[in-house]
Amino acid sequence: MLSGELYITRVNEVYELSREALTLIKDAQAKGIIHRTPLYRSDTLSSLTNADVYLKLEALQKTGSFKVRGAYNAVTHYINDDVKHVVTASAGNHAQGVAYVAKIYGLKSTIVMPKYTPWIKISNTRKYGAEVILEGQSYYEAEKYAIELTKELKAKMIHAYDDPFVIAGQGTIGWEIIEDLKNIDYVIVPVGGGGLISGIASVIKTISPNTRVIGVQSEITPSAYLSLKQGKIITVENTDTIADGIAVKKIGDLTFDIMRNTLDDVVLVSDQEIVNAILILAESAKVIAEGAGAAAVAALLSGKINVKGNVVAVVSGGNIDVTMLAKVLYKGLVQTGRLIMLKGLIPDRPGMLAQVTGVLGRLGVNIVEIRHERYNPLIRPNYTEVDVIVETPPEEGAVDRVIEELSRLGFNFKVEVP
Repeated sequence: MLSGELYITRVNEVYELSREALTLIKDAQAKGIIHRTPLYRSDTLSSLTNADVYLKLEALQKTGSFKVRGAYNAVTHYINDDVKHVVTASAGNHAQGVAYVAKIYGLKSTIVMPKYTPWIKISNTRKYGAEVILEGQSYYEAEKYAIELTKELKAKMIHAYDDPFVIAGQGTIGWEIIEDLKNIDYVIVPVGGGGLISGIASVIKTISPNTRVIGVQSEITPSAYLSLKQGKIITVENTDTIADGIAVKKIGDLTFDIMRNTLDDVVLVSDQEIVNAILILAESAKVIAEGAGAAAVAALLSGKINVKGNVVAVVSGGNIDVTMLAKVLYKGLVQTGRLIMLKGLIPDRPGMLAQVTGVLGRLGVNIVEIRHERYNPLIRPNYTEVDVIVETPPEEGAVDRVIEELSRLGFNFKVEVP
C-alpha cells in the first residue's frame, strides 16, 4: 500500500476529477457525441456462473470502445490551454477516440500506432481525419516514438492511460454502473495500461468500498498482474495476443499507484478462453467484442473468479475486423465441440457417400465441407477416405449419436479436430 497521504491524493484526485467529468460526459451524451451505454443482464452468463451477471456494453460506444470518454475529457481540458495539435500512441482504440474528439474540436491529430495494428483500427482512425504513423512492433515502441514526435511538433501528448483527465473520463463508466445497479458485488474490468480500471475503481471503491474490483489481463502480456504481485512496475516483452487492446508492456506510474490501492485482484486468461468468450457474447448477447473487450467475460466463463450476487463485466470494445472475427468464431466452434471433423473409410462405389450424408441429415447435422482421399497408397484400392467437417447441434450427446448411427450402417468413423 501507499502511504496514507499519497493514497488519498491519487485516488481522491481521480474520484473528484471523474465527478467533474461526469457532467461533461453527460452533456456530450445529450448532444449525441458520446453514448450512455446500456447495462445488460445476460441470462446465459448468469446461468453459467450462478450469479446475476450484467454487461456494461462499451463495445456499443462511439468509435467502438470506452476510449472516447477519456479522450473527450482530456482534450476538452487541454484545449483551454490553447492546444491546436494533439498527438498520441495507441494500439487502436485510444487512437480512434482522440482522432474523433480532435475532429469535433477542429484540432489536428497525429496518431502513432504499432505496425501490426488491425487494419480496421487504422482505417477508422484515418476516417476521423488523423494522420496515422505506423511505428514499432508494440504499443510501448509506438509510445516512445510519439513522445519524441510531440516535442518535434510542439503538440500536446494525450497519453492512452497515464493521464489523470483520461483516467477520470474512463471513470464515468463507474458512475453509470452505480446509477444503473444497486448492491454491486463484483466489477470485472480488462486491464492493459490500467487507465480504464483505475478510473472505474476510484469511483466504485470510494462510493461502494465493499464491492470487489477485479482486473483481467492476457496471460501472454501480464504487465499489471506481475507489477501488482511484485510491488513494482514490471516490463514484459511478449505482446502477441488476440487481446491487442490490452497488450501493454508497461503500465503507467499513476495507474500503478491507483490499482495497487483499489483492486482486489488481477487474474489472467488465455487466448483460447478469450475466443470462447467472444463466441458466447456473439451468440447469447448478440454483441461483437474484440479480444480485449471479451477479457472480463473470459475470466467469468473460465472460473478464474468465483463470483456471487450482482456482477458487472465491462465489455470494453468491439473493434475487431471481420476476417479475424471469422477465424475467432471458427476456433470457438471447434473449441466447444460445435465444429468437428468426421474421418472414416467408405467403399468407393455409388451410393456409399449418400448413406453417410443421409445419416447426418436425419440427425440435424450441418455439413460444412467434404474432402476425399483416393490416392493415398496406404488406403485399400476399393475404398476412399472421407473427411466430413460438420457443425453439430448444441445438445449433449449429438456427436455420439452420429457415430453410433454410422457404425450401425457399417461405417467406422472417428472424430478429429478440423
